[in-house]
Amino acid sequence: MSAVLPVYRRSDIAISRGEGVYLFSEDNDCYLDFAAGIAVNSLGHCHPHVVAALKSQADKLWHCSNMYQLDQLDQFAQRLTDACFADKVFFTNSGAEAVECGLKILRKYHDFNKNPERYRVITMEGGFHGRSFACISAGGNEVARDGYGPLLDGFDRVEFNNLAAVESAVTPETAAILVEPVQGEGGIREATPEFLQGLRKIADRYGLLLFIDEVQCGMGRTGSLFAYEQAGITPDIVSSAKGIGNGFPLGACLMTQKVANCMSTGTHGSTYGSNPLAMAVGNAVLDIMLAGGFFQHVAKTGALLKKELEKIVHEFPSLFSEVRGRGLILGVKVRQGYGIENANHILVGKLREEGLLTSAAQDNMIRITPPLIIGQEHILEATAIMRKTFSDIKWN
Repeated sequence: MSAVLPVYRRSDIAISRGEGVYLFSEDNDCYLDFAAGIAVNSLGHCHPHVVAALKSQADKLWHCSNMYQLDQLDQFAQRLTDACFADKVFFTNSGAEAVECGLKILRKYHDFNKNPERYRVITMEGGFHGRSFACISAGGNEVARDGYGPLLDGFDRVEFNNLAAVESAVTPETAAILVEPVQGEGGIREATPEFLQGLRKIADRYGLLLFIDEVQCGMGRTGSLFAYEQAGITPDIVSSAKGIGNGFPLGACLMTQKVANCMSTGTHGSTYGSNPLAMAVGNAVLDIMLAGGFFQHVAKTGALLKKELEKIVHEFPSLFSEVRGRGLILGVKVRQGYGIENANHILVGKLREEGLLTSAAQDNMIRITPPLIIGQEHILEATAIMRKTFSDIKWN
């Protein structure tokens, strides 16, 4: 029996190495990876430029704490903020830490501005923000919350994509609105541009901060560096992780100068955050992502993949009802009504047996988040595996 705490739904496959968009087991079986570590391996496995940057830095310096100047840190921070809305950034080791940082800062912001009574955050049903106490308290994932009560106070959940519900939840104690532009774990549900634009207006009207969680849908996955850009809005805080490090533990909490003004020496910190290894990897990832044509490639291949998935839904109407998402954060909804629990998990397992890796999400979704470097040939390979797999499915 394994000594690992059994909190993950692990298959029997033992992965030994990765190359590009493929993973290989210890038995040398090959798998087309359309899960990408749950939207983490944005540049695929063992990308040569990222590997070279990590190896080079490993020969120089791993850790020295944040008590010293680090050129890689300043470089990465400047490049990342120059590419988006932000003026300042705090680097973390994970998405949950990036969200926690944002939650702390939004409270600090209102205290700094003489409004300490403002501490509550409006969040969305179906939202997922990580596994820490604050994150599960903010989120709407009942499985993640079950058994951990009483949860932390300070969060008011409302219906996703419902501006009236958001505005009605605002009170004199409200500090911010927290939303994912695309709910990944929550079922690949998109916030409409009108909803995000409306949230910005509500935040401005009531003096709230708009906190956008892009841990899963950010870093190029929707066809732009961040998904909020496509709604034409400017957030106050953004949390980022997953694809930002291509598999190296790295996250970021980005913010405007107006928000950052409340933070000073000692108000937040991280022992490992912004260590030289992470900064080297982050810079290498940006080298690729900020190169001309990268986001256009994601948008183009994402549109093609969505079109092919819609064909799959049309061909197997008894199994699937719709395709959701944009760019390369997509999902296929498994139909309900078969009396089968976790039907999406069953189909994810069947696809894995045929050599295609996907993942499951809430609302009976098969989540499809391949590396952002896939080409047409990988899309055709994946959909061919799907057709073969689904043709053999017979619900009892």
